[in-house]
Amino acid sequence: MTAAGNAGGDGDYVYDAESGEWLSPDDAAAQAAGPEVLDAVGNPLADGDAVTLIKDLKVKGAGQTLKRGTLIKSIRLTGDAQEIDCKHDGIKGLVLRAEFVKKRS
Repeated sequence: MTAAGNAGGDGDYVYDAESGEWLSPDDAAAQAAGPEVLDAVGNPLADGDAVTLIKDLKVKGAGQTLKRGTLIKSIRLTGDAQEIDCKHDGIKGLVLRAEFVKKRS
């Protein structure tokens, strides 16, 4: 939880109640945006990106294997730096680890 306030005469700083620190507007915006999610080669991922798998993955509970090179369209970030939420034919609620995908350019 954050609250706007005046730290040292500068009204631009924001108080972060969780850490007990005053944050600059840039730091507060970065913290509110969540963790940066990176693919296997270090490219930043964003909601709506298309990715390809870099290795074969067995999908637990679906009885399928997603093959290397499979295109996954329109991913969603979950707020966890390691996981992305996506859809694929016949598999609902698919969550992949970001280390197994590469952003498609």
